[in-house]
Amino acid sequence: MLFNQTVNSDPPKVVTASREIAAPAGKIFELIADPSLQPRWDANANLAAARTGQRVRAVGDVFTMTITQGSDRDNHVVEFEEGRVLAWRPSEPGKKPPGHLWRWDLEPLDDTRTLVTHTYDWSRLTDEKRLPIARGITADKLQASVEKLAELAERG
Repeated sequence: MLFNQTVNSDPPKVVTASREIAAPAGKIFELIADPSLQPRWDANANLAAARTGQRVRAVGDVFTMTITQGSDRDNHVVEFEEGRVLAWRPSEPGKKPPGHLWRWDLEPLDDTRTLVTHTYDWSRLTDEKRLPIARGITADKLQASVEKLAELAERG
């Protein structure tokens, strides 16, 4: 007897990592909302630099980041709540975003502690050449960045 079985070996298309950080939400949010500070907590050696003066303030903002491969990415802000939520869709400069999303959620637990959740969502990614990279972004990789963010935020 033969059985036709399909096994879905694709990784999840929405990946998250969370951690409680011993710092106020506002302090943590500044490290995320100022793109020039993002390479300091990127644990995956993807972000190289961003010019100063691009602090995100609203949905519709676009900030430009140079990645370690030397090219630039425009990041289109699609969700924003000061001190709480920031999400963007990256694209090549001047092009429409291909559909993946980076998101940060900050939930203040009290004045000195914040639950931070980092999400990568590639469920709407349409660019075939980016799929192998998207599949390689795991919860462990996100968690490494959350840990570096915590290290920076928790410094006196």
